[in-house]
Amino acid sequence: MNSWLWGLGLSRLRVSRLGLSRSLAKVILLAAVSGVGLSGVGLSGIGQANAAQPSGKVRSTHGAWSIICDTPAGATSEQCVMMQNVVAEDRPEMGLSVVVLRTADNKAEILRVLAPLGVLLPNGLGLNVDGKDIGRAYFVRCFQDGCYAEVILEKPLLDTLKTGTSATFIVFQTPEEGIGIPVELKGFADGFAALP
Repeated sequence: MNSWLWGLGLSRLRVSRLGLSRSLAKVILLAAVSGVGLSGVGLSGIGQANAAQPSGKVRSTHGAWSIICDTPAGATSEQCVMMQNVVAEDRPEMGLSVVVLRTADNKAEILRVLAPLGVLLPNGLGLNVDGKDIGRAYFVRCFQDGCYAEVILEKPLLDTLKTGTSATFIVFQTPEEGIGIPVELKGFADGFAALP
């Protein structure tokens, strides 16, 4: 089975290995579950109603992607993420927050996808871009508002996302039931270039 983590030479990440502060990780998670930067789509079905609202501001919008910036407590400079929130058309309780960020040390970019609680963790998160199977990433951690999978955005995956037109992330509620959630890639390349 092709895997984002293994098939593209990507590795699992830990917050401490990337130089991300706990407060930055919390801001990113809160931004991902709060519904900031939505393209007119609410995530009420995945528990964001109880999430704290981040103080970040939308700096710019690139297609369906928003650049959101904030200065976390204890940080000396502003830190930004590019994100898009989506909900499955036929399953309003099934939404994702897709976040792209640079590490605090600017040595890597991360693709982080937050899925709601209740997804089947062993099956991971599938990804198709323009009908091509990219593989799966595995969930690395769950909090009370959801579980996330993340990978380092190395050149092959980054180029695929920059040149693609649409992506489908696939989550599983049972081993047999994959739910495809479309993510618009229009504006991804411009947003990534604008990400500080």
